[in-house]
Amino acid sequence: MPAYLIQHPTEKRREDVLVEDPELTLAFQGEWAVFSDANGVCLAIPSAQQAHIQRVDEGERDGPPTQQAG
Repeated sequence: MPAYLIQHPTEKRREDVLVEDPELTLAFQGEWAVFSDANGVCLAIPSAQQAHIQRVDEGERDGPPTQQAG
C-alpha cells in the first residue's frame, strides 16, 4: 500500500504526517504536492512549506513512487 511520510522543517513546528491508502497517488502540480485517492484530492501541500516527502511503504523497494502527470 502506498505510504508517504511528510516531515516539516523543525522551525515550522508542525507534526509529521503519515499518509497511506491502497489507491494513493502523488502528483506535483505547479507549486503543490497533491495526494489523491479514488475519491479525489485528499491532501495538498504548497512548496512554500518546505516539507520533505518520503515514500515509506514496502513498494518503495520495488520501484519509484506512484505519480500522476501534472
